[in-house]
Amino acid sequence: MKVKSEKIVVYQLITRLFGNKSTTNKPYGTIEENGVGKFNDITDKALIELKKLGINHVWYTGVIEHALLTDYTEFGIPLDDADVVKGRAGSPYAIKDYYDVNPDLAEDVSSRINEFKELIERTHQNDLKVLIDFVPNHVARAYQSDQNPSSIADLGSGDDPSKPFSPNNNFYYIPDQAFQVPSDYLPLGEYDFPTKDGVFEEFPAKATGNDQFTETPSKDDWFETVKLNYGVDYQNGSSQHFDPIPNTWIKMLDILSYWTKKGIDGFRCDMAQMVPVPFWNWVIPKIKEINPDILFIAEIYEADKYRDYIFDGQFDYLYDKVELYDTLRNIVEGKANTDHIPDVWKRQEGISQYMLRFLENHDEQRVASNFFASDPFKAIPAMA
Repeated sequence: MKVKSEKIVVYQLITRLFGNKSTTNKPYGTIEENGVGKFNDITDKALIELKKLGINHVWYTGVIEHALLTDYTEFGIPLDDADVVKGRAGSPYAIKDYYDVNPDLAEDVSSRINEFKELIERTHQNDLKVLIDFVPNHVARAYQSDQNPSSIADLGSGDDPSKPFSPNNNFYYIPDQAFQVPSDYLPLGEYDFPTKDGVFEEFPAKATGNDQFTETPSKDDWFETVKLNYGVDYQNGSSQHFDPIPNTWIKMLDILSYWTKKGIDGFRCDMAQMVPVPFWNWVIPKIKEINPDILFIAEIYEADKYRDYIFDGQFDYLYDKVELYDTLRNIVEGKANTDHIPDVWKRQEGISQYMLRFLENHDEQRVASNFFASDPFKAIPAMA
């Protein structure tokens, strides 16, 4: 495995927020009320200033098309059901079409892919690399690709939904049961959507993204998503069925190949630990045949599995959330002292060079917030 001689420095950029000039921030507000940033707002000037920070990779968050409540039916994009979308803007991790980009981010919706391709080129011209999210564990409840190649069947199109598990299925099913929207889920604000009726038609129900094999997930589950099947029968001892190669593996390989050929320099792999290591061992080398320098970063929260995902899974970097981040946060909050830091070093002996370390990202509270330190300057000693 190739060891990087110099670590990357990543700037996470929330695409819909970066260029948004509106400060309304109305709960459950419309796109007209709250505004939205566009790909074209990330200009040469912006990228030059980012480069001055010392970064070399920009992680564009929320690029791939996900379920949301803006109506783009005039562009051939189906309207999402408000009962299985969290907020009007939706979650960037409830992917609706792996082969498309979020139409909210385009000045011209019909040219949205080209606008993103131009952003990739602009980023490269400013000597920066492009990272995007790859969300392999789950998709939006109403996933339907209208941009996938004709040679690639859509997810679930060949499934046998009468079986709770089959290695040939892309999803897991709860046979003979209809999916039920959590009865206590109510979006904030006025419910002015014709699709907000407490019902989402899905029969038989599919398992929910956070491994809930039930037709009645709770509002605190990832109920707006469905779990993808990589050949692990979780309800029967987590038995593995990897020979022959599961159909989901082949479809994910095509998706990663598609974006790699578009010029993407790396993937931050959402909840990589919920996808079996053998899949990563199989797919990452295949993508590196297309681009040997492409990076794979794993979001992982179980430190005892770090080495599995590095050496068997062949990831370039892993999130160091549960060890160094949590330790530093506890120190800043007065819950621990610096004596705990060497313990992290010892546990990570031989793998420290694979750790992607951070003090903030979209899943964590800002250092300056009242939920954390209430003072941005407390980040300085932690960063050091």
